Amino acid sequence: MMTNARAAYTEASVATASPARLLVMLYERLVLDVQRGLEAQQRGDFQETHRQLTHAQDIVMELQASLKADQFRGGYDLSALYGFLHRQLVMANIHKDASITDDCLALVTDLCETWRQAALESVSGPARTA
Repeated sequence: MMTNARAAYTEASVATASPARLLVMLYERLVLDVQRGLEAQQRGDFQETHRQLTHAQDIVMELQASLKADQFRGGYDLSALYGFLHRQLVMANIHKDASITDDCLALVTDLCETWRQAALESVSGPARTA
């Protein structure tokens, strides 16, 4: 019963979210997947590691596929970063290398925070300094 309520809440949240909020939600899930993958690697559960890291790879591929790199400054750099991140996630999974996963976690956490800040600024306007 609780699972159905949670699924309904999640579905409603996604359906009513702004594009900026959807992007942040996707990044938050990416961070969660990489965290869970790292935790699974650290405890030696490589089946769960594979599940989490392949889902993270899917998210990165979706981010890259939906990116309109030619429509903003830095778009091609972001596309290259997504390519690099995808390759690193694959290598972390194949080689069962928690240090690569940890590096990926740091990167996706920074990206998530950057997009979260950008989404907040798009709602409230740029922060002003005195």
